[in-house]
Formats: sequence, structure tokens, C-alpha cells
Amino acid sequence: MAVAIRMKRMGRKNRAFYRICATDRRSPRDGRVIEVLGTYDPSVPDTDARCLLNGERVNYWLSVGAQPSDAVRVLVKKYGHNGTRLKEMEQARAKLSMPRIVPEAGEPVFVPEPKAEPGAAAPVAEATAAAEAVVDAPVADAASPAAEAGGESQPEQA
Repeated sequence: MAVAIRMKRMGRKNRAFYRICATDRRSPRDGRVIEVLGTYDPSVPDTDARCLLNGERVNYWLSVGAQPSDAVRVLVKKYGHNGTRLKEMEQARAKLSMPRIVPEAGEPVFVPEPKAEPGAAAPVAEATAAAEAVVDAPVADAASPAAEAGGESQPEQA
């Protein structure tokens, strides 16, 4: 069985993500794999943090005759077990794993006042005046409405 080390496309449409895999050369690009050796995410902004490889397993597969694809060959040379950019990758990964520091927004510079419509001010004034009139009205005696209605009143006791 001829083994190839190549990228398997994952993710969704317009958001690609790749797994670097050891696979049978005859299998399709996104088909069955023998072993997953790492990942490559092209959407990560820092170039050195995009690739993550298991260097020992990549060296094993290369030692038993696996042939890397052109793109994987470049990644192994840069980020493999004895890669040329291994230190930069570790620093970029450490920076990526740190929490983001977002500064406080502070006080707003300008706060717009809501616009009042010309017809909306009059009903508010009328409602306020009506509420004041109800509050200012004299309070009537509770027994007087029954007497005015012509109902029988209870006799007074001496």
C-alpha cells in the first residue's frame, strides 16, 4: 500500500479547514484516512499559528516511505519536528491562546436627544392637565350619595 501525507478539506463553504493526514494514495481527497497528523487553518490571521503538526508521527510516516504532497512538504519543512519556523510557531500559538484585552468604551462623546414630533406634545400636555384636575377635585362625603339617591338612611342613635 502506497501511503501519502496530504490535506483533507473540512469546514463549510467559503470557510476551509484542513486536516493533515496519512492516507492510502488510491483513496479520494476527503476519503478514509489512516492517521490524522495535524491541522492547517488558513483563516487564522497570524501565519505562523495556522499549522499544528505532530512532528514525531510525521517523521515516522516519512521514515516508512510515505510521500507528502507539495503543500504538506512545505508545512513539514517549516513546522515539522526540526522545522525552520518552529520557535515562531510556538510564540504565535502562545499569543493566540492568551485572552483578548478589550479596552473600556468610556463615556459617549455625543448622545443625541430624541426628536419630539410637533403633534405628540399636545396630547401629553392635555393628559397632564386632566390628571391635575382629578387630584384637585373636592372629596365628597361617603354617606351623601346614598341620601341623594333617595335611598333609606339608617336612623341615628342617640
